[in-house]
Amino acid sequence: MRKFTTLLGLLISSFAVIGADMSHGADNFYKSDRVTQQKVTFKNQYQMTVTGNLFIPNDMNKQAKNPAIIVGHPMGAVKEQSSNLYAQKLAEQGFVTLAIDLSFWGESEGQPRNAVSPDIYAEDFSAAVDYLGTRPYVDPSRIGVLGICGSGSFAISAAKIDPRMKAIATVSMYDMGAANRDALNHSLTLEQRKQVIADAANQRYTEFAGGEIKYTGGTVHKIDEHSSPIEKEFYDFYRTPRGEFTPKNTTSQLTTHPTLTSNVKFMNFYPFNDIETISPRPLLFITGDRAHSKEFSEEAYKRAGRPKELYVVPDAGHVDLYDRTELIPFSKLASFFSTNLK
Repeated sequence: MRKFTTLLGLLISSFAVIGADMSHGADNFYKSDRVTQQKVTFKNQYQMTVTGNLFIPNDMNKQAKNPAIIVGHPMGAVKEQSSNLYAQKLAEQGFVTLAIDLSFWGESEGQPRNAVSPDIYAEDFSAAVDYLGTRPYVDPSRIGVLGICGSGSFAISAAKIDPRMKAIATVSMYDMGAANRDALNHSLTLEQRKQVIADAANQRYTEFAGGEIKYTGGTVHKIDEHSSPIEKEFYDFYRTPRGEFTPKNTTSQLTTHPTLTSNVKFMNFYPFNDIETISPRPLLFITGDRAHSKEFSEEAYKRAGRPKELYVVPDAGHVDLYDRTELIPFSKLASFFSTNLK
């Protein structure tokens, strides 16, 4: 009996490694027949080309001025992961939507690949406003922003200094500054933080001398019975057919992994400082009641000015809200943007 139990455990473990949990309507690669997709490019203020997927409702009146929403992908991901899904679902509700690749990721420019630059990430959102606000069928006074995971903090950072963003929503938000300074639940000690910074600083010598670029963090490429629940959660999306996507100009081994030397720039990133100055523009924070990242949405909500809302999705974890269409509150998002982009 013991041998059978051991064998069963191995089989279950093997399935977990190669399988993908497609429950609750997981549909990352959703394709809508109610919208038209177009790849677009535009420059940010640093003259870097940003690439995005523009979605236009098939029944939209192009002779009118329509509301628009910019959608930002999870940190380390690309627009084909979660962002396209949200953009299409919202375009089905009548919005012009634009899912962008942040600089250094996906099809957008930026060297070295996978570099971290919170200021440039925020600039990309403003550049997307530049693009949308100059389209003849978009009303420049009715542009909203939606940031998923890390892009939630980048969208907030952008909105603080760009009043053209009239309504801001986040889903499963990560404060990428706090996540790197303190880790989840403030589990990183000051000494550990200093060691991370020292390792990155020393690696600069290696790369300055022409040595190989080193990457850090990101989603693991193998899981087993010793893997943490969070590792398994991200693995199931990024390393299985459920959500795995390899951009043309990178490799699957590098997706989600930022460069070690640049990742420490998040230590100086404080997106929630002065978040109250976004008021009276409305903020909506969406998180799952089982999300390991819930603390970030709660903190942002506490510090934000009004109007604001914290919307907690029952029985949902962090990654669940990337693509599980039965759990994602698309109607809530559509109502929020419809109300605030009148």
